[in-house]
Amino acid sequence: MDIINGLAHGFGIALVPQNLLWCFVGCFLGTVVGILPGLGPAATIAILMPLTLNMDPAGGIIMLTGIYYGAKYGGSTTSILLNMPGESSSVVSCIDGYQMARNGRAGAALGIAAIASFIAGTVGIVLLTLVAPAVARFALSFSAPEYFALMAFGLSLVVLLSGASLLKGLLALLVGLWLSTIGIDLFSAQSRFTFGRSELLGGLDFVVIAIGVFAIAEILTTIQHRQEGTLIPVPKGFRNLLPSREELKASRFAFVNGSFTGFIIGVLPGAGSAIASFIAYGIEKAVSKRKEMFGKGAPEGLAAPEGANNADTGGALVPLLTLGIPGGGTTAILLSALVLWGIRPGPLMITESPDIFWGLVASMYVGNVVLLLLNLPLVPLFAQLLRVPTWILFPVIFGLSIIGAYSVSERIFDVELLAAFGLLGFLMAKTGFPSAPLILGFVLGDAMERALRQSLMMSQGDLTTFFQRPISLVLLIAAVVILLLPLVSWFNRARVRAISEGA
Repeated sequence: MDIINGLAHGFGIALVPQNLLWCFVGCFLGTVVGILPGLGPAATIAILMPLTLNMDPAGGIIMLTGIYYGAKYGGSTTSILLNMPGESSSVVSCIDGYQMARNGRAGAALGIAAIASFIAGTVGIVLLTLVAPAVARFALSFSAPEYFALMAFGLSLVVLLSGASLLKGLLALLVGLWLSTIGIDLFSAQSRFTFGRSELLGGLDFVVIAIGVFAIAEILTTIQHRQEGTLIPVPKGFRNLLPSREELKASRFAFVNGSFTGFIIGVLPGAGSAIASFIAYGIEKAVSKRKEMFGKGAPEGLAAPEGANNADTGGALVPLLTLGIPGGGTTAILLSALVLWGIRPGPLMITESPDIFWGLVASMYVGNVVLLLLNLPLVPLFAQLLRVPTWILFPVIFGLSIIGAYSVSERIFDVELLAAFGLLGFLMAKTGFPSAPLILGFVLGDAMERALRQSLMMSQGDLTTFFQRPISLVLLIAAVVILLLPLVSWFNRARVRAISEGA
């Protein structure tokens, strides 16, 4: 099935009324989540995932992915009106977005954010449509050694980009890999690290860990660092949400910059939309003829990061769908959801599950239009959500988290694990340990161990098999180089600065 026929097939699935409804629900929930500080898309998808297990897989993944990219649209609203990012990818949007609002251009800032998100999001999906089939064809030549090397390469990038301290990133990754080994070893039928608890024989459930590390920890962190801001009112009338011709002209190159920068950064495991938006902002400022306006309400200073954090979604789905390698916490949860539905992301996904792959890609085109409609005419309505008191919001999220963890296996033990991982996630955030390497280590640990064992069985225990195959050799060398790069002082300073300002 070529790209045009595949896309036509995908629209046939995405435009089914039931899937259109799930697409709208996902985009709506994503917008709400993006606006509300304290609950990111990863936590929301983790909480809702148990509820989607009995859904049709196409409808389920369309809704969960809608939450993923919808949150990036909604995050700009809080940044512009309250100078408080709804999620990490909207941090940079505060710089010029809030200043535009203070200068009396709140409506125009919301309009530019929505237009940049729509343009860059669409470019990201087009690039996903074009690039993903080619990557999948290339990956068909991969065997167990190449997959092991690819996962090692991806995890090294995650460690490099997920936090200022490489050591903390590595420790978090090792904890994630260790957690993935708990339970019965399928090769030897021996129990590992169960500490005499029969509940652990089947291993830890990803949903419980994800809800604990993301939802519970994020709420506790938000309560601790709670900020109060002054909400700038949204101008009434659709006309007042449209930017002027001069503002659109000033932002025209920022739309292009954000689109391509966001997609390229999104493909890299571990980088994430926060770093993509920071780099796009830096590029825009570096090439601008009016650098003095940045930080004072420059529309291009808002358009570039907003575009980048939306184009990032298309890039992040390329390695997830074609290689089975998630690049961050949210895509790791999407990977787990696909696996629970019996779908294995990878080079064969396009041919074995065309309904899911092309249906998802087509639904993102539809979702982008839905989000533009939600985030322009209805933005005054969504802004009212910022008035919901946290003493109502947080207990509701706590309750949903407990229900979500309990519903996996209907065991109190999972609720106890939820509390433990919530506390672990909170302590990690408080002490500067990144959570992404832990989650990705847990998600990829089982597949990585399997690829390692299969490689050694193929070579009868000869470790040099990893260095005799060109692709495996190149990926392993790249992984080692990536882990050694922080030893170069100027590179490490630039890395830490990018992570600190993008976080």
